[in-house]
Amino acid sequence: MTSAALILFLAFASLAGARDTVTKIFATGLGAGILLDATVVRCLLVPGLVSLLGRWNWWLPAWAARPLAVAPSAAAAEPTPRQQLATPDLTSTGG
Repeated sequence: MTSAALILFLAFASLAGARDTVTKIFATGLGAGILLDATVVRCLLVPGLVSLLGRWNWWLPAWAARPLAVAPSAAAAEPTPRQQLATPDLTSTGG
């Protein structure tokens, strides 16, 4: 994935050397967008969100499962350790 972004960035960087001002502007903007997507979004943001969401990251709703002809996911049957720490146990009587 990163090598494809590098190839696209280099292609847009080569277009930034064109004589036409509009081509330079588009090439610079697209190159910066590709570089930002490959570094910040794909290397930092996506792995961080996957770790924060835990099991909910792989949840498939029923409306999306129908056209795919697969069974929908169960709605987070097991809480993650972070959810267990954040949720107080209300079943104990305390005394």
